[in-house]
Amino acid sequence: MQANGAGQGQESPELSCLNSAQNGESSSAGGTHSNGLLSSTDNGNSVGTSNGASAGPGSGTSAASTASGSEVGSLKKKKRLSQAEEDVIRLIGQHLHGLGLNQTVDLLMQESGCRLEHSSATKFRNHVMEGEWDKAENDLNELRALMHSPNAIVRMKFLLLQQKYLEYLEDGKVLEALQVLRGELTPLKYNTDRIHVLSGYLMCSHAEDLKAKAEWEGKGTASRCRLLDKLQTYLPPSVMLPPRRLQTLLRQAVELQRDRCLYHNTKLDSSLDSVSLLLDHVCSRKQFPCYTQQILTEHCNEVWFCKFSNDGTKLATGSKDTTVIIWQVDPENHQLKLLRTLEGHAYGVSYLAWSPDDTYLIACGPDDCSELWLWNVQTGELRTKMSQSHEDSLTSVAWNPDGKRFVTGGQRGQFYQCDLDGNLLDSWEGVRVQCLWCLGDGRAVLASDTHQRIRGYNFEDLTDRNIVQEDHPIMSFTVSKNGRLALLNVATQGVHLWDLQDRVLVRKYQGVTQGFYTIHSCFGGHNEDFIASGSEDHKVYIWHRRGELPIAELTGHTRTVNCVSWNPAIPGLMASASDDGTVRVWGPAPFLDSQEAEALNENCSNMDS
Repeated sequence: MQANGAGQGQESPELSCLNSAQNGESSSAGGTHSNGLLSSTDNGNSVGTSNGASAGPGSGTSAASTASGSEVGSLKKKKRLSQAEEDVIRLIGQHLHGLGLNQTVDLLMQESGCRLEHSSATKFRNHVMEGEWDKAENDLNELRALMHSPNAIVRMKFLLLQQKYLEYLEDGKVLEALQVLRGELTPLKYNTDRIHVLSGYLMCSHAEDLKAKAEWEGKGTASRCRLLDKLQTYLPPSVMLPPRRLQTLLRQAVELQRDRCLYHNTKLDSSLDSVSLLLDHVCSRKQFPCYTQQILTEHCNEVWFCKFSNDGTKLATGSKDTTVIIWQVDPENHQLKLLRTLEGHAYGVSYLAWSPDDTYLIACGPDDCSELWLWNVQTGELRTKMSQSHEDSLTSVAWNPDGKRFVTGGQRGQFYQCDLDGNLLDSWEGVRVQCLWCLGDGRAVLASDTHQRIRGYNFEDLTDRNIVQEDHPIMSFTVSKNGRLALLNVATQGVHLWDLQDRVLVRKYQGVTQGFYTIHSCFGGHNEDFIASGSEDHKVYIWHRRGELPIAELTGHTRTVNCVSWNPAIPGLMASASDDGTVRVWGPAPFLDSQEAEALNENCSNMDS
C-alpha cells in the first residue's frame, strides 16, 4: 500500500462508487476501501491508519477490532445521510473529478456510500467522450426510464447524431455522413430546419470550412464536452449532475452577496479567483462617494445645476451669477480644475445638457428667460443663441441621440425641435413643459407638464400618449441609460421611481425634503445601482435603487441642494450644487488617521437599518 493512502491500479473509468452500498449505506468497518486503506476503530469511530498498515498482532488491538467490527458496521448502517448531505458529497466529488483527483473521488464515494451519478449515466458519458455513438444511442434506452420527460430522448438522440454526422464530415467520410443524415437524423422528424442547415455542410470543401460554417470546435474532447453539457440538461440531477455545479452555486452565492451589499460600487467579476470564499463579501462605506473631496467656490451666487459630461472627463456648473463653468476632471486623482468660464447668461443658468459626443453644451435659464445658448465646449465659442419669441420661456432642453437636433420648451406653452443653428424644425403647440428627455430610439420625446404627468411625443407621426400620472407637480425627472426607468422629483412628495415600460410606480424613496423648489436627482454608480438627490434640508441623500431608506446622508452644504450629478465613467465620483454658492465634489474616504476618520463618519450618516 502507498503511504499517501492511494492504491495502485484502483482508478475506475466510472465515476460512481463501486461498492455494494448502492442504497446510500456505507460499507462495513474492517473492510478494505478501494484505495487500499484498512479501517480500525477508536472508541467506536472508524479511523484510517496513518501509514496505511493494519495494527500488528502485538498491539493488543486486533482482537478488539475484530470483535467490534460487526457492531461498528451495524452502527454505520443505521447512520443514514440526509438528502442535503448526499448532495454536498456528490458536488464535492464532481469538483474533485474535474481536478483529476479520481482516486480521491472513489474513496469519498465508497466511504460515504453515495453514488456520484447513475451507472447508466456514467456508461453514457464514457461512450460519448470516446465517440462510440452506437453504444451511446443504446444507453439512451436505459436512461429513458430514469427521465422525467421521455420525449427528451428524441432531442438527445438528435444531438448525438448531429455530432456523429459532423465528425464523419470532418474525417472526409461523406458517404457515412450522408447515411446518418438520411437514414438516422431525417427519420426522427425533429427540427427539420436544422437538418436543412446540416445538409448544406456537405458542400464544405475542407475541415476548416466546416468548422467555420457550423461554428463547431471539431472532433475531440472540447466539442464532446460541450455536447455532454447540452445532453445533461435533459437528465435529472439525481442521474447526472449539471456540469460544474459547485462552481455555479459558489458564483451565485458571491453574486447574491454583492447584490445585497449596500455599498458595492465596482464592476462585477464573474471569476471566483477574484474573491475569497472564506469570507462574506462586504464593502466599507469608506469606499463609497460620501466624503467631501473638493469644495468649488468660483461661482459668486447660487449654483442651480451641475452635470458631468457623458465621458466623465468634465463637469459643467450653472449659476445665478450668469456664468457656466467647465471643470476638467483629472483622470488620476479625480480632482477638478477650472477649464473655462462661459459668460453672458443674463437671467442665470438653471439647466445644462451635454451633446452625445460632449462637443456642445446647451444652457437654459429660469422661467422668465426666452433665450437658449449653444456653446462649443472645445473652443469656448458660442455657436447659437436662440430665441423664437420674447414671450417664450425656454427652461429645459434635451438632445436627440444623433447629436444633430435638440428639443426645448417651457411652461408658457412652447415645445420646439431645432437644429444646431437654432433653426426651427418642428413645434408642438400648447404643451407647458417642465422637463424634457429624448429616448434612445431618436423618435420619442418625454415631457413632464403642468398637468402632473409625463407624456411621450413623436415628432415624426405627431402622436402623443400618457406614460406617467402623478398626483402632485413633477418638478424634474431623469431617465436611466437603458430607457426603462424614470426618476422623478415630485413636489411635497420626494423622489419616485417609475417603470416607463410597464407604466407603474416602482418605489418611493424616503428621507428627502422636497417642497416646490426644482431639485434634480440622478442615477449613478456602477450599473446605475444607486440614486442620489439634493434636498431642501441642505443634504444630499443616497439610496440603493432597491431600497426605500437612504444608505447615506451627506452634510456640508448650508442651503438647499439643487442638483446632484454622478460621474458616468468614475463610479466613485459625484458632485452637488447648492444655493450656498458652492459645488461639492464627493468621493471615497481619503487615507486618514483614526480620529479624522471618526470625525468624517459623523458627516456621512449610515442608514443601514
